[in-house]
Amino acid sequence: MSSELETGLPSIRQLQNFIRDGKEVELKLLTGDLLTGKIRWQDQHCFCLSDQYDQPTLIWRQAIAFIKPKM
Repeated sequence: MSSELETGLPSIRQLQNFIRDGKEVELKLLTGDLLTGKIRWQDQHCFCLSDQYDQPTLIWRQAIAFIKPKM
């Protein structure tokens, strides 16, 4: 597996747009938990999601069911 983020992929570009724009997202985990916040950064393994209190949560990519912009 490559150690670098493949920035040419549409999914990676979309997430980078969420980060750049400070867009709030809903992130559903495979456990059924629904998290809301802003993605602060991503790497090839994880995301950092900050909640409304600016508390960071580190989330493994493989634990995610979906991510969508919050309406």
